Order: sequence, then structure tokens, then C-alpha cells
Amino acid sequence: MKILIIEDEPDLAQSIAAYLADENYHCELAGTFNEALEKIDLYHYDCVLLDISLPGGNGLKLLEELRAENKQEGVIIISAKNAIDDKIKGLQIGADDYMAKPFHLSELAARIYSVIRRKQFGTTNIIEQNELRIDLLAKTVSIEGKEIPLTKKEFSLLLYFVSNKNKVISKSALAEQLSGDIADMFDNYDFIYAHIKNLKKKLQEAGYGNYLKTLYGTGYKWVI
Repeated sequence: MKILIIEDEPDLAQSIAAYLADENYHCELAGTFNEALEKIDLYHYDCVLLDISLPGGNGLKLLEELRAENKQEGVIIISAKNAIDDKIKGLQIGADDYMAKPFHLSELAARIYSVIRRKQFGTTNIIEQNELRIDLLAKTVSIEGKEIPLTKKEFSLLLYFVSNKNKVISKSALAEQLSGDIADMFDNYDFIYAHIKNLKKKLQEAGYGNYLKTLYGTGYKWVI
């Protein structure tokens, strides 16, 4: 899962990113209005943490831009401003949640999880597809009751495929999901192939129904 942290306080941004990395999230940072605008125009995120007061502009304008482009990222406003007017305006524009600074990182992580789950999987913590069972809260995967040990990137890939079932997913989209805005720096997609090969091997050895299809020259598709 990929998070964009739009926050002009470097220490706070780094602290949030470090905590969320331990929670199995890939985080990117933007410290100014223009930097954030460029990122939301170029990349897709599962959730955006949005400060209102930014160098160069107002965070609510970024929220308006996201919703005007019909992007479906979950958005949590994190702001030192606790004014009711800002909270109401943000929620009216399309924010999914609002947290006033200071806050506990554990609560922020729980809010992020709730927003992403609601956006992608409804209200359930458990995803079941035939013999496959994914526990979103425990971050575990099992087939016919047998738990499958996946790495963080393999788990992230599996969730990405399942949440985009029956859609063609390009190699570049997968690279961005795993590596974020540095994906363009890679000369090839060998690291993608390696992660997918390992994921398929683990799932096949456990007896899953071979739902992950390779579309040569195009990408991949989770067919169910």
C-alpha cells in the first residue's frame, strides 16, 4: 500500500514515514504545494495525508484538484488548525477523515487502515476468494487454512492484484506500486518479475487456483 505524506515539517514527515514503513506501507513525501501537486498528477496512491498549511499554497486546493480529476485516493487531513470551518470544508470537498495535530502515530495508522479498507474492500477485515483467505488486519494469507509466509512486497502485490481483479495491470503500474516515484529510474522490470515469480511459486505450492495470469507484452491480470 502506498501513502503520500504532504507535510512541510520534515521531522514530523519523517517520523510518520518511519512508523508507517514498519506497518507495511510504502511512503513518499512532499513538503510544498507544488511538489505535492506534481506527485498527485503523476502517481496513484492508496491514501494521502494532507496538511492544510503548505509553502506555496493551501492543502485544500490539492484536495479539490484530486476530486476534480476524479481520483479515488483516500484523503486524511492532518493539520495544526483545529477550526471547525476547516474540518467541515475539507470533508465537504471530499476528505475521508480529519486529524488535528498533535496525534498518536498508532491512531493515524489505524485511521489510514480504515480509509483504505473502506475504499477498496468495504467494511470487512477478511477477504475470501475461493480457497484464498487474506486477513487485512493481521496481514496474513492462507490457502485452505494453511498460512502462506509472504514478504511485505509479496503481500502488497497480492493485495494490489486482488483489489484490481479482472483488470489488466501494466508492469509500470506494478513498479510504481512497489517503488513509488523512483520506479522511473529502473532500466528494466526484473525486480517486478522476481517478486511476482516468488509470489506465484508460494501460492501454487499451497494449491491456489492459478488466478494470476501473465499477459505477455501487456502485464498481468487477476482473473476470478
